[in-house]
Amino acid sequence: MNHTNEEKCEYQQRRKELMAQMEPNSIALVAAAPARTRSNDTDYYYRQNSDFYYLTGFDEQDALLALIPGRKQGEVVLFCQEKDKLKELWTGVLMGPDAARIELSLDDAFPIADIDDILPGLIEGRERVYYSMGHDSRFDERVMEWVKVIRAKAKLGAQPPGEFLVLDHLLHELRLIKSKHEIALMQRAAEISAEGHRQAMAVCAPGVHEYTLEAEFNYAFTRGGSRAPAYNSIVAAGDNACILHYDRNDAEVKDGDLILIDAGCEYKYYASDITRTFPANGTFNPQQKAIYEIVLKAQEAAIEAVQPGAPWDAPHSVSVKVITQGLIKLGLIEGTLANAIKTEAYRDFYMHRVGHWIGIDVHDVGDYKIDEKWRLLEPGMVTTIEPGIYIAPDNKRVPKKWRGIGVRIEDDVLVTKKGNRVLTTGIPKTVAEIEAFMAKAKQKRAA
Repeated sequence: MNHTNEEKCEYQQRRKELMAQMEPNSIALVAAAPARTRSNDTDYYYRQNSDFYYLTGFDEQDALLALIPGRKQGEVVLFCQEKDKLKELWTGVLMGPDAARIELSLDDAFPIADIDDILPGLIEGRERVYYSMGHDSRFDERVMEWVKVIRAKAKLGAQPPGEFLVLDHLLHELRLIKSKHEIALMQRAAEISAEGHRQAMAVCAPGVHEYTLEAEFNYAFTRGGSRAPAYNSIVAAGDNACILHYDRNDAEVKDGDLILIDAGCEYKYYASDITRTFPANGTFNPQQKAIYEIVLKAQEAAIEAVQPGAPWDAPHSVSVKVITQGLIKLGLIEGTLANAIKTEAYRDFYMHRVGHWIGIDVHDVGDYKIDEKWRLLEPGMVTTIEPGIYIAPDNKRVPKKWRGIGVRIEDDVLVTKKGNRVLTTGIPKTVAEIEAFMAKAKQKRAA
């Protein structure tokens, strides 16, 4: 974990911005993520708490950050694991408090083993405690235990805090606007993911299994420097594409299937999120092509609606209009456009919103509404744009030729000062591009 001076300055600036928004005479506590058991005595690959990493760049477990604005002895205090040669032999090198103070530009750092002795003294005299309440019951209990230590000394003049505030809103609003450095990391995540999607598309053919395609993009992710997918990948062939969060990825791909792949890597803690849909045999049939082109048109219109000053709902509203128009034209929805939108007739086929924030978390933080109104888009925000049409295989209200078609197209879009920029480029997306790419890949396999 080696950070450049530029990165260290950015972590410092984030902490300063957060402390500037905190109420007077307060303290904020942010805990590292605990290890998670996978089975018996083995853990999942460790992934740091996003809020903690955003403020520190520190990726070790068993740590806590305390922000204490106005404290003369130092405003930024970290508790972390001590250097331990025996432990390091088994699990890797630990930074230790002394090095952490310097490497992370902190005011002070203490061993995590001493936290129960030291932290109550840092909380004492502070009127307010900020932390992420309700997310981890064990941490909730620890905070109360530290407060009880102070209350037990109240008769001796100790002053326990009288107010507990949720830290999430202040911190998450900071995270919503991405810096140039964050955007560069997200761009790299997008590039790695794009390579994975191209590889999966190139090897696809009837007879392979969904997990074969998953293996292709997982290999590309790791080879590109990613340590893990940003979320559970979806490789859905045929009817499976109509299951929004399908992730079994174990079915055989059949001739005539559409393949929906929703997958993105995480690169240095920043996520990408891409969906492409393509024919297993390399050629769309007429029904698949008709649905695909409606979704593509909806996505293009929604991306165009991503503009600074536009309400968050604008891209979704545009996508609904385009998809509803298309379904009416195909005869899958009856009535006028206005009535079909008013009655939400499209929701039988398009049941999710067009996108979500993306950043350190794939479903990133930040409010979508302010004072009950859709917030306005600002430069530095990044959203997915992912319209889709899903015609369930058991939908008896439509002719059989349409059933079992599931299409979604997704890209990550940055709001810029003058408009938008798509981060997730370089993957075939039009019908012509996809068919030409797959035909060329088929020729290479046959050679």
